[in-house]
Amino acid sequence: MPASIQALERQGPPEIHYIPYRKDEITYPESDGRPMADNTKQFNWIVKIKEGLEVMFADRPDVFVAGDLLWYPVKGDNKKRAAPDAMVVFGRPKGHRGAYIQYKEEDIAPQVVFEVLSPGNTKAEMKKKLGFYRQYGVEEYYIYDPDNITFEGWLRTSGKLLKIKKIQGWTSPRLGIRFELTDEELFIYRPDGQKFLSFVETEEKAVKAQKQAEKERIQREQAQKQAEKAEALANQEKKRAEMLAEKLIKLGISLDDL
Repeated sequence: MPASIQALERQGPPEIHYIPYRKDEITYPESDGRPMADNTKQFNWIVKIKEGLEVMFADRPDVFVAGDLLWYPVKGDNKKRAAPDAMVVFGRPKGHRGAYIQYKEEDIAPQVVFEVLSPGNTKAEMKKKLGFYRQYGVEEYYIYDPDNITFEGWLRTSGKLLKIKKIQGWTSPRLGIRFELTDEELFIYRPDGQKFLSFVETEEKAVKAQKQAEKERIQREQAQKQAEKAEALANQEKKRAEMLAEKLIKLGISLDDL
């Protein structure tokens, strides 16, 4: 038997170190098993609001925007949770997250949340969500119903999340965006006056702008060519006049006599 094996046998079985289980270490699931949206209209609005906020805060590394992300406000409790259709958190860096676990985020709660209703949402469910957001520190809460074209909002005032009475033309204190509700739909405007657009609307706008830029380029080129043509004609006329003047001088005719 090799000496190395004999040495191992003399040492006996290896010592096993067990890592003690910590009761406060629990799993925070990244999915609640529910779909992001119940229909295409709700989904499109969730994406429009979430992506509109992403674009608006693209140059702010300290603003985190998410859509349909589970939020756990209480450390050690994976039962208390909500998944706003869109939420904005000021004071937290951008980046991927499987869930927003508040105690790992310097205990900063989302300041602004949005919900887009579908026919499947019940009054009891929405009342429960309002209570959740009211309890866990949300500053602004907005609900849009794209089927019935209704829009509601709540603002935290003196520690309470109170309903905004005059929501038409309302400007979010935190986000700076303005809401305009018409008979057809909700319009959201950024502080610079630009409207929140869907991906299709953004693409159509880009294509239209590209076509307009191309049209203006062609017009500039045509104007440049016309200017060059006019300049060439003027040079030709000038040259002909100079040649005529030279011939008259050779014939002894003074230009002053003409």
